[in-house]
Amino acid sequence: FFSCPFSPSPPAISVARHSHRPAIYHLLVCNILTLLFHCSKAFYFNNALPIPDTKHKIISINMLRFAPRQAAHVASIAFTQQAAPAVGNAAAQALTARWMSAAAPGPKPANPEFSSGPCKKHPGYSISNLPTSSLGRSHRSKLGKERLKFAIDETKRMLGIPDDYLVGIVPASDTGAYEMAMWNMLGARDIDICHWESFGKGWFADAVSHLKLRETVDVKEHTAGYGELPDLSQTSKDRDICFTFNGTTSGVRVPDGCDWIADDRTGLTLCDATSAVFAMNMPWEKLDVTTYSWQKVLGGEGAHGMLILSPRAVERLESYTPDNRPLPKIFRLTKKGKLDAGIFKGATINTPSMMAVEDYIDALAWAESVGGNDGLIKISNNNLNVIEKFVSENEWIDFLAKDPSIRSNTSVCCTLDLNPDQIKEFVALLDKENVALDIGGYRDAPPSIRIWCGATVETADVEALMPWLKWAYDEVKN
Repeated sequence: FFSCPFSPSPPAISVARHSHRPAIYHLLVCNILTLLFHCSKAFYFNNALPIPDTKHKIISINMLRFAPRQAAHVASIAFTQQAAPAVGNAAAQALTARWMSAAAPGPKPANPEFSSGPCKKHPGYSISNLPTSSLGRSHRSKLGKERLKFAIDETKRMLGIPDDYLVGIVPASDTGAYEMAMWNMLGARDIDICHWESFGKGWFADAVSHLKLRETVDVKEHTAGYGELPDLSQTSKDRDICFTFNGTTSGVRVPDGCDWIADDRTGLTLCDATSAVFAMNMPWEKLDVTTYSWQKVLGGEGAHGMLILSPRAVERLESYTPDNRPLPKIFRLTKKGKLDAGIFKGATINTPSMMAVEDYIDALAWAESVGGNDGLIKISNNNLNVIEKFVSENEWIDFLAKDPSIRSNTSVCCTLDLNPDQIKEFVALLDKENVALDIGGYRDAPPSIRIWCGATVETADVEALMPWLKWAYDEVKN
């Protein structure tokens, strides 16, 4: 069926015609070609494709070094010029459109998962590799505590967290960890809340509407639109500062080093770093409270959060008790005015999933195998570089974050030269082709796409995705 004439000549198409053949013959041949193009999706044809007729004439397509879309374009011209007179221009145009729609731009990503949370599992992941000895055992057992403490110790080691900082596993993912910090610590002094996307805006709303902090302290809002940062230099070292390190729904992060945070501050910094930890360098000396979840950069499971406290944060917990603010059990970090130190040694507040714990430990082991924290950051940067190159070569796509210095290397958000309905069609088309799953922009963000580029996503898959973005854009736009 396939032959291989390695000829340097350009594509040539000859369509045999017999004056006595009815128009339906040519329509049938065209439909056969259309079927073949559907069957050849995701492949480049580097050989010839002959289709014999009932006697001795053939349609031959030499497509050396030409992708199906290009070959389809050449074939459509030949069909229009030679077969179309027998079936009419309308039929020729319709079949040409079918040819063009069927053409694929190249190999698909080996893994189409680009969700921004829960995120893709690490390469080589298999649930069968997870130890099962802790499953079905109490998390209060010797084994359960050992596994929980091991997860804490490995986290601290791999992230280079200072020895005098505490790391704990807490309920309810990053949201639970950050709310826990807000409800325990805010209200002791005036507050600057910085937000430029939906989650940061949510922290501001909780502080004002639920904690009602404006009734007792001054709460100043520093905000900017999607794709931008507020002027962070307007924050005060004598006020508590709440901010997200990386805006997952806008693709905007704070600049490296967090130089806008004073070393001699008297207030605390509360940082939601859920899509930054293990992908960006964390300046721990600038951060008093840091939270993240397992299900982001490491591709772990949801429902568990990580709470990292500086000595200054611990001092706040032990010296400040909010008035008239009852705390639910899963938020309580102190007992009789002292820090509940057991939380930071593996004695969790409530029952964790030991399978999720083992899954997280497995992800940490994989991270170590690719170079630890530095290796993970490098992979994320490489993934972003692929998209930056593609965007620079195509005018119809752009970053929501125009400034490269504040552009996320995990939650990469892009705008398209399409209206909102077309963007939905664009996303659905890539999903249907099993090329890219879950890349629609966040519901509160401007119409856009969001491609997760954390380290569990392989750079080769990001590279394979780029031609498909162009293909989907052409399909929707045209």
